[in-house]
Amino acid sequence: MSKNSTSAPPATTPDLRGQFPQLLLATLASAVGFWAWMLISPIQTFYAEGMDLGEGQVSLMLATPVLVGALGRIVTGALTDRFGARKMFTFVLLGSVPAVLLVALAGTLGSFPLLIVAGTYLGLAGTIFAVGVPFASAWYPPEKRGFANGVFGMGMIGTAISAFQTPRLLRQFGYFETHLFIAGLMVVVAGLVWFFLRESPAWVPSRQPLIPKLVGALKLPVTWQMSFLYGIVFGGFVAFSNFLPKYLVTIYPDQVDPVGAGTRTALFAVAAVIARPIGGVLADKFGPKVVALVSLAGIVSLAYIVGQQPPEGILTGATFLGMAAAMGLGMGAVFAWVGPSTPPEKVGAVSGVVAAAGGLGGYFPPLAMGATYHAETNSYALGLWLLVLVGTFALVVAGMLRNAKSSK
Repeated sequence: MSKNSTSAPPATTPDLRGQFPQLLLATLASAVGFWAWMLISPIQTFYAEGMDLGEGQVSLMLATPVLVGALGRIVTGALTDRFGARKMFTFVLLGSVPAVLLVALAGTLGSFPLLIVAGTYLGLAGTIFAVGVPFASAWYPPEKRGFANGVFGMGMIGTAISAFQTPRLLRQFGYFETHLFIAGLMVVVAGLVWFFLRESPAWVPSRQPLIPKLVGALKLPVTWQMSFLYGIVFGGFVAFSNFLPKYLVTIYPDQVDPVGAGTRTALFAVAAVIARPIGGVLADKFGPKVVALVSLAGIVSLAYIVGQQPPEGILTGATFLGMAAAMGLGMGAVFAWVGPSTPPEKVGAVSGVVAAAGGLGGYFPPLAMGATYHAETNSYALGLWLLVLVGTFALVVAGMLRNAKSSK
């Protein structure tokens, strides 16, 4: 036997026991981050009435945290590859606490410019998603990463919690007190993460400098392909979660009040949250391409129905819930596509770029909806038609892509 044939040590399989509790703790951290990120939207009426804001100002107020949260994910994902999820989760949560307090101060003073500055800073909380994807992927083998990222993706339940709970906390305890509570919750969860979260034994820190790492991720075709698809499915979810309270109160002013709009938005988010891990599991079994096609077809058809502005009631509710579920399936499918199609050392960077694209996909629709609103007919139909057209194009693109394959 040759000397070279015996020099390599035998391959060992990392001990991944205890991965599910770690995944749940990461999901909790994500949920709290999402709550903070979506803090302005559920009580937008408070700002609009208190500051006498116009349609364009409301749209800007809602879109600003989304934009910063989206772009920040590119850096956060790459930094997670280097420093690990434990440090980055803690940094994002604690770093966002001053932003929550600054939002509280802006609302108390009635200052719209300060609110925009605070909303810009609040975008940091939205970068938390890019921390969890490489963390979840490292804890699970490639054939189960659709499930892992689907479960972690349920952290966007924070959007539902924010929509449902924030208006009620404001009504029961007051505006400033509500923000103090959320800031305190973020500190508590950051402590839990610091003391109890641990990195996967399979995770190896990347020492590659940030810029070359991002450039390397951008050279991969899968990065651009998944970014476009995620910009539709997650971007649509973020846009509707952010703009739906405004939409419902505007289109159905006699049937829906701000609290009712928050409840409906929470149900929308819950439907997407439940569907997301289902999309991941189905993608593991049947391939992410099939699930993505079903998702996009559902989004396109249901967006068309919403564009007809049916009377508020069972049909409207079922349509929005169906659209949310379709978006959730797509989110699970896209990240089930990313994991096995990306070199392990680049999962964080690619995930950050894809997650950023999803956030950017949620930035433009509220602005478009505000810009295309037709006051005489009280209609957002043009903005919804744009979603139908873009979704149809994404359906064609997804149909042309190859299914996921494990990276070598």
